[in-house]
Amino acid sequence: MPPFKPRRTSVTASVGGVLVGSTQPVVVQSMTNTDTADADATAMQVAALAKAGSQLVRITVNNDAAAAAVPELAARLADMGVTVPIIGDFHYNGHLLLRKYPKAAALLAKYRINPGNVGTKRRDDNFRTIVEVAVEYQKPVRIGVNWGSLDQDLLTQLMDKNAARADPVDAKEVYFEAMLESALRSAALAEESGLRHDQILISAKISQVQDLVTVYRRLAARCDYPLHLGLTEAGLGTKGVVATTAALAILLSEGIGDTIRVSLTPRPGGDRTEEVVVAQQILQSLELRSFTPQVTACPGCGRTTSTFFQQMAEDIQNYLREQMPLWKDSHPGVEEMKVAVMGCVVNGPGESKHANLGISLPGTFEDPKAPVYVDGKLRVTLKGDHIVAEFLEILNEYVARTYPAVERV
Repeated sequence: MPPFKPRRTSVTASVGGVLVGSTQPVVVQSMTNTDTADADATAMQVAALAKAGSQLVRITVNNDAAAAAVPELAARLADMGVTVPIIGDFHYNGHLLLRKYPKAAALLAKYRINPGNVGTKRRDDNFRTIVEVAVEYQKPVRIGVNWGSLDQDLLTQLMDKNAARADPVDAKEVYFEAMLESALRSAALAEESGLRHDQILISAKISQVQDLVTVYRRLAARCDYPLHLGLTEAGLGTKGVVATTAALAILLSEGIGDTIRVSLTPRPGGDRTEEVVVAQQILQSLELRSFTPQVTACPGCGRTTSTFFQQMAEDIQNYLREQMPLWKDSHPGVEEMKVAVMGCVVNGPGESKHANLGISLPGTFEDPKAPVYVDGKLRVTLKGDHIVAEFLEILNEYVARTYPAVERV
């Protein structure tokens, strides 16, 4: 069993039927980057994110055109058979849009409010208006505090108070406290305005790994609301993946976090679903959830001058991911299968024996044969030009035999 601590909260929230918090599995969330007013483009991206495994999808609702497009977006998703809950992301004018577009308010599964971006002169009134709409339509709310858009009045108050102390703390500590105070005061105001305790989720996002860990540890100690995790503005490519993984792995291993999002900056024309795949891999690597069979493959060395095993590992991994939409319903449990693709005799046979299925390819100067292990025992030795196809046949037979097909009702 993984050495994780018990989950921190006893509260369970429902977001469009998806349960979040308590002992529920950590939920994967994502966000579109299309213009929400373009209902067709947004629907296509929501569908792609849902197909990739996102259980919740957030959209920007920033103006009249975006709010007015929500019913059309919902209709297009329904026509495609996509049922993933849609979350509305509101800044500055959410109190106006939710009142002006009641159909959007009714169709969105959750509202995200940033306490630092609900106005200045009438901040609390605007916040209450959003909460009142949430109460009217029985929608949960995520209070999403962000390091880059803090409530400036609150931050100024805390900075002044700190400056007046005989032993002032570092400014960063004041920022941390301002984030916590903003989130918790807003949650209290939401409950005073009629929102139930189990309809509130909180996030407190920062772009630096250690700072994020510090803030969420403190937040978890001071409340029992379900928490949404994410390293905001994580970055591009490897930096974004590594930084997010480093932060979320620490917190999740401490039982902190109920929903997660990997906020990657996509390359031009890049695939938005990458953030879903990375989020799933974080959870699966931590043994918190299983989404797709895992492929163990060696990195290669001077013993494996051929690139054949690298290509084979990629082909098998891609095949497994492509099959999962079909297998996940018809072959329950297959997502926990482990496959090893190794490049030589040093670790190949041993690693293959630890997997459900494993193949050890011949390294440089080794005999041109590839032993295949099934549940730790040598099944067959493959040779020739059709090793990949033959191994995939064995894999398919194993899936059919080990994870019996379930009839759809």
